Amino acid sequence: MKFGIDRLLADASLRRPLEGRRVAILAHPASVTEDLTHSLDALAACGGLRLTAAFGPQHGLRGDKQDNMVESDDFTDPALGIPVFSLYGEVRRPTGQSLGTFDVILVDLQDLGCRIYTFITTLLYVLEAAAANGKEVWVLDRPNPAGRPVEGLTLRDGWESFVGAGPLPMRHGLTLGELGHWFVATRKLDVAYRVIEMEGWEPDASPGFGWPAERIWINPSPNAPNLPMARAYAGTVMLEGTTLSEGRGTTRPLELFGAPDLDARAIAAEMKGLAPHWLEGCALRRVSFEPTFHKHQGKLCHGIQIHPEGRFYDHMAFKPWRLQALAFRAIRKLYPDYPLWRDFPYEYEFGKLAIDVINGGPELREWVDDPASAPADLDNAAAADELAWTEERREAMLY
Repeated sequence: MKFGIDRLLADASLRRPLEGRRVAILAHPASVTEDLTHSLDALAACGGLRLTAAFGPQHGLRGDKQDNMVESDDFTDPALGIPVFSLYGEVRRPTGQSLGTFDVILVDLQDLGCRIYTFITTLLYVLEAAAANGKEVWVLDRPNPAGRPVEGLTLRDGWESFVGAGPLPMRHGLTLGELGHWFVATRKLDVAYRVIEMEGWEPDASPGFGWPAERIWINPSPNAPNLPMARAYAGTVMLEGTTLSEGRGTTRPLELFGAPDLDARAIAAEMKGLAPHWLEGCALRRVSFEPTFHKHQGKLCHGIQIHPEGRFYDHMAFKPWRLQALAFRAIRKLYPDYPLWRDFPYEYEFGKLAIDVINGGPELREWVDDPASAPADLDNAAAADELAWTEERREAMLY
């Protein structure tokens, strides 16, 4: 199969509308061609293209910024001599000088298929800036490694943020190019928008179910190291709003969770007793780990690793958002006074609990903290949102 960048490079007719125009690219470390050349270098070497600027999202064009709320600076590319503008520094969208450097911006970002992965919000901001300033936006499409399944509550009105671009469920099941169509339609943006579609993407095909087996995985951000993480992320990302370690500072970030004062065996048993059907499609394994940085640095943690891979993986049965929610509920039942929710500014949102910002509203947290709540309560609320989104997204789907 071919990603959007590979089709653009291979087909001169696709590039023809770019001739004579100033072209910028929005990219990160996973923006590579099928032979692992970075898209910036590949486009610069492509005859007939006038590459005048580059942009980097959160974590930077080079992916060198490890954590959230660590900003990147603008710089000049040492090889190409073009400006590289940060969209996670002083600004979050193209403005001022940077807007004057291009006529068309090519967006070549590998997404994870989760609402709170900030690259989709950056796409929205680029589309809005382009609409306001007469610029053109092309998305060079890439796979959604989590595939087509939909899961989670829809972001509620008033909870929009840099990790909440709009009323999407946590796991939306669209590619970045498809999301762009949805943004243009729902925001009624008057913008020239085009998607260079993939060729041969089969999101329901085994073994990748979204990620083609022949393509090498490159980290799109520092803590997105592999396909199992991408599959689990719609659930494990919620750990960022808790006092539990999500595995930052280990070699398996966002695939596991734990803390020094937890009994992993008891948590696993409680999860199984509460809602065993929410644990399907993967294997859970008790682990001990010592983070070298971030939460619980240097302390022995006890927890659980999620394995949505190998013979344990069932693509349609795996429900990462429900699974992680169930882990929170189990901890709350076993440790009623456990300080689970981390109170700190999350992606520049002040005065709101991070777990609520992540979930686009307080419903999940309230469900966890309510002693009378049952799995069916959360399941029914999420199922209604999931059904509505499954219908709404149809017009945006390209594959």
